[in-house]
Amino acid sequence: MAKSTRRSFMAVSAAAVTAGLAGPAQAAARRKPVADPQLRAMLREIDPKRVEAIIRRLVAFGTRHTLSAQDDPDRGIGAARDWLRAEFQRYADRSDGRMTVTLDSFIQPVSSRIPAPTRITNVVATLRGSVTPDRVYVVTGHYDSRVTDVMDATSDAPGADDDASGVAVVLELARVMATRSPEATIVFAAVAAEEQGLYGSDHLAQTYKDQGVDVQAMFSNDIVGTGNAHDGTANDPHTVRLFVEGIPTSETAAEAGVRKSVGGENDGPSRQLGRFVDEVAGNGLTGMRVRQIWRRDRYLRGSDHISFLLRGYPAARFTEPRENFAHEHQNVRVEDGVQYGDLIEFCDFGYIARVARVNAAALWSLSQAPGTPKGVVIDTTQLTNATTLRWQPNPEPDLAGYEVLWRETTEPDWTHTLEVGDVTTVTVDLSKDNVFFGVRAVDGDGNRSPVSAPQPSS
Repeated sequence: MAKSTRRSFMAVSAAAVTAGLAGPAQAAARRKPVADPQLRAMLREIDPKRVEAIIRRLVAFGTRHTLSAQDDPDRGIGAARDWLRAEFQRYADRSDGRMTVTLDSFIQPVSSRIPAPTRITNVVATLRGSVTPDRVYVVTGHYDSRVTDVMDATSDAPGADDDASGVAVVLELARVMATRSPEATIVFAAVAAEEQGLYGSDHLAQTYKDQGVDVQAMFSNDIVGTGNAHDGTANDPHTVRLFVEGIPTSETAAEAGVRKSVGGENDGPSRQLGRFVDEVAGNGLTGMRVRQIWRRDRYLRGSDHISFLLRGYPAARFTEPRENFAHEHQNVRVEDGVQYGDLIEFCDFGYIARVARVNAAALWSLSQAPGTPKGVVIDTTQLTNATTLRWQPNPEPDLAGYEVLWRETTEPDWTHTLEVGDVTTVTVDLSKDNVFFGVRAVDGDGNRSPVSAPQPSS
């Protein structure tokens, strides 16, 4: 088919759809992309020894409790903050001006876990995109730590797994990506006050929302220290869990009414993000299986991705496959022969490096592909056995076109795809009543965006 303008209309006949269903190219919605040379190089550069050095340094601050000292050069959250800023700045100095480092500070008022107004500081490194810089992807780990009593700001709280491991992932990503030039902007953030109530990430997400920043994906790395629970169960060193919600946390009552009428519980933006990560990062390149957990987070727990979900941003949480709760939120002690405490001896630096590779594959693939299509709607003005889809044009200069995807309503993942060219309206001879549809963008190099599911529209 000749290349069409973006305002073109494309009609796909029943015969064409039937051929698409039968054809091997069209029946492969879940294609495993081949990583580009830059990504392969970055994955090789992620270094378990550097991961170890980062975690040891963070543990050496004694405690990183949000209420601990902010002006002691050796101990407490202030010392950790200053060290993180210096590390990010070292990487930024090699970026030819593409990466900038800022301290995102604010005063948190009194709350249930903040007994007095307290300065909280996120350390943020922003790597500006070279083609569509207004499209943003965020990755975080939280650098604060705690013990059994969440208000205890003086006891040793090493926080090796929770969450020096996640901060190590973020720092390694910043180091290896600083010398590269992603097409979209990537933000690397070490956030604070997660243990006191997600305050750091909440402030960061609200700042982006207030500024109208187009955050198209966010990942929290929280407790990514090991595949070995050290509880007698089998080690699982090549699996990382990815928690992805289905129904958006930010869903309004009106949106809930639409969802209930047409389905879509399994097609929220974060769920589509999880599918994308599984495609591009759960493969031989990273040595990891991405186990999607179709929940917002674990029972009774929550991480910094929730701050972004509350603002309507697609977000997900990476965490290790099986936690040992004796090693989280515990005073360091031995009791009845059991070692308690979040100690570095329970971390697997090779595992953490592999988690960093999963993040790198996801972030780089997102940044190099077109953005997720916006304004995707399914025409419901008339009763018909055909389906008309419309969407807004993508802004990327190297856009090649779009693909329409579909699956049976009982299928968990997309099963079929149809190339439709550079158009913004298409009609396919398949009933919208029988299948779920989606649209994704494709660039000239074959990079594909996450899928966007349509909303009903007149």
